[in-house]
Amino acid sequence: MASSAAPIPAARSSVTGATSVIHTDLDYKPSYLAAGLASLAVFALYLITLAPSTAMWDASEYIAAAYVLGLPHPPGNPFFILLGNVFAHLPIPGMSVAVKLNMLAALSSAVAAGAWFLITERVLVSWLPRKWMRLTGASVATLIGATAFTVWNQSVVNEKVYTVSLAIFAMVAWLTVAWCDEPEGKRGDRLLIMIAFLIGLGYANHPAGMLPAPAVGLAILFRRWRTILNWKLALACLGAVILGLSPFATQPIRAAHFPAINEGEPTACRTEIGFDCTFSAVTWDRFKYNFDRGQYGKPQLTERQAPIGAQVGMWWLYFKWQWLRDAHQESPGKQNALAIVFLGLGLIGGFVHYKRDQRSFLFFGPLIGTLTIGLIIYLNFKYGYSQSPELGDSVAREVRDRDYFYLWSFSAWSVWAALGLIYLWETVAGFMGTETIELGKQRFSSPNQRAWMISAPVLGLALIPMIGNWTQASRAGQRDTRDFAHDLLNSVEPYGILITVGDNDTFPLWYAQEVEGIRKDVLIANTSLMNTDWYTRQMIRRPIYEYESAKGPDVYKSGMWTKPTTKPLALSLAQADSVPLYMQIESAMVFRQGTIEAVINPQNLNQGVLERADILTLYMIRDNWGKRPIYFSRTSGMYPSQLGLGEYMLTQGLARKLLYTPVTISKDTVPVQGEGAIDVNRSMELWNKVFMGQQSIISRGDWVDKPSAGIPALYVSVGIFLSDALRASGRNAEATQVAETSKKIAIASRTLNWFGGEAGILGTQPAPGSFLPGLDSQSGVPTAVPLGGAPAADTGAGKKP
Repeated sequence: MASSAAPIPAARSSVTGATSVIHTDLDYKPSYLAAGLASLAVFALYLITLAPSTAMWDASEYIAAAYVLGLPHPPGNPFFILLGNVFAHLPIPGMSVAVKLNMLAALSSAVAAGAWFLITERVLVSWLPRKWMRLTGASVATLIGATAFTVWNQSVVNEKVYTVSLAIFAMVAWLTVAWCDEPEGKRGDRLLIMIAFLIGLGYANHPAGMLPAPAVGLAILFRRWRTILNWKLALACLGAVILGLSPFATQPIRAAHFPAINEGEPTACRTEIGFDCTFSAVTWDRFKYNFDRGQYGKPQLTERQAPIGAQVGMWWLYFKWQWLRDAHQESPGKQNALAIVFLGLGLIGGFVHYKRDQRSFLFFGPLIGTLTIGLIIYLNFKYGYSQSPELGDSVAREVRDRDYFYLWSFSAWSVWAALGLIYLWETVAGFMGTETIELGKQRFSSPNQRAWMISAPVLGLALIPMIGNWTQASRAGQRDTRDFAHDLLNSVEPYGILITVGDNDTFPLWYAQEVEGIRKDVLIANTSLMNTDWYTRQMIRRPIYEYESAKGPDVYKSGMWTKPTTKPLALSLAQADSVPLYMQIESAMVFRQGTIEAVINPQNLNQGVLERADILTLYMIRDNWGKRPIYFSRTSGMYPSQLGLGEYMLTQGLARKLLYTPVTISKDTVPVQGEGAIDVNRSMELWNKVFMGQQSIISRGDWVDKPSAGIPALYVSVGIFLSDALRASGRNAEATQVAETSKKIAIASRTLNWFGGEAGILGTQPAPGSFLPGLDSQSGVPTAVPLGGAPAADTGAGKKP
């Protein structure tokens, strides 16, 4: 995109000692075909390692939200949802919705790779005289950036919106570099308008879409400051930004149609869309609250959540991952050495970029600064999940590793790393032989072609991330998340309510229900989300879906399952909104419903507080007595006991059923230390005939993401309890079979030491601790609590629109 009106600086070399004379051509044109082929190669790599289904964390939420044209968690990412919905419904025979969305991630990152290719080639124009050299350097940048761990790992499953953001970032970067070459005239103005539009569109995809804006602004000031005085152009750019932001306008409209996933519900409409409720102060307040991510209560930037040194240390930890993802600390020395090498290459590349092409550096240098130091300051994270393990729980930590937030940083770094590697290649080649380059009246020395070829093996450094990261970045064949959702849903009897507590026991279930249609009859009630008013309304509005017996497990085919006719909460929307955020409990209280008498002891609650979610859980027990079975996911740990329900819980597969009377021990209902009691026959039938997750995890053979390793560990825990119960029932052969499978899961997921090794799993010695602690002892004199009757009054404490 260079023009004769703004000539590219002449290529020069620092190597001396001429041996021959050649001529070079300064007539530069971007190699769009070569960039397209580079993108295609990256896309092919990602397809080879593409996930065939969903994954842990937010992948399931975003795939499902895109499919149903819903709203994921704030700010809702409207551009991604619109784009994802198009991809989800592409008429490609035999291709699942998940694969289509995963292909969107792969395609987005491949587009970004092509943009980095063009930028690297453009920088090398002012440096290397031959086109094949520049294309080689650009290819090196593409390879390094595409195989950096986080970029690769995020590009083979659509976990979030970051790969689409990356594509927009890279396009903005390339257009800005092109503008720096030709800032004058209508073409330069059109480029700026397009850049402004993409920045607005990027924000509609994710708030980080604005990150390139400071670097673009500096490029304008440095390259042609008079541009800012063009008020017509300024207005056109402002209009382009607003147009890019326009997908946000779809949120109140779509929210008022109440899709299955409607997080934040930014509308005042209660039952159907209408003009008055859409264009109202309440809609604006809710939209603004969503837009500002008010739900998360992030502190001001002046209030650091960790020391700035620790936050830089988090970036450095994730930077080390990019070149060798040593997830199990098997090669820390190699990982550290490679991190130093690629850091050094990038710093050298940045310096060479500044010396050889200041025009593009005036944009790209500030961009790298924004995506590293600027991003670290802006994100203001706590300590990373895997950072400084020696500090343990003495510091506040993120619930998972946040390397994906720095994906843009690591991807853009590939340009400088490639420039540094090309500089190294040129330096080595300079010792092998040189020739004289003639540019018009100028002469200077450069390595000859033979020297370039002989020294080419140094470029092999660019292959290291691909070789080192393949097994841990690839998601090929991974179906364990989908299978876990299948297994957990099928642990629940027809028309049951399943109470969950976090992301990984909820989002995969949303995906299974809304995308694959698995067990939509089950109502999922997430305790974290029940603390919001919009989620309660979503539960009340949710249709009651028919249980599809023909598709369901055989274990339920002998039963008579009556479809409920009432909502899961016997509350109006106004009553649901009035449930307080919390109730302070000073002394033991009793919840009574039918034959259940649960003592709620304040010592078992967090600071003696009964939260809105706890109140609603008790309401659901009250309102569904004799109508729907109530289950707690086994990921909920001690939660039923905290509500005084421990003695009424019976484990069935991956969930625990709330019984109407305390568990009665029998031949098929066996007590297990630390677990309470387990329904042996039901759990065994589920384990052998219904569950799919065990084999998926074993086939995967590894588990890179430690924060989500509790999911495979859940299967191990169930297997241990079940095998113990089988032994207690005299079914030793079956017990051994279940224990062996559990051992294989623990080995594959690297959680064997969580259970005391093979001996702890196989039953030759007790496993240390338990994921599902026993029942809490009750103490204190119980008093009445109005949870079995009418809803509590609204205290107004902490209510949000």
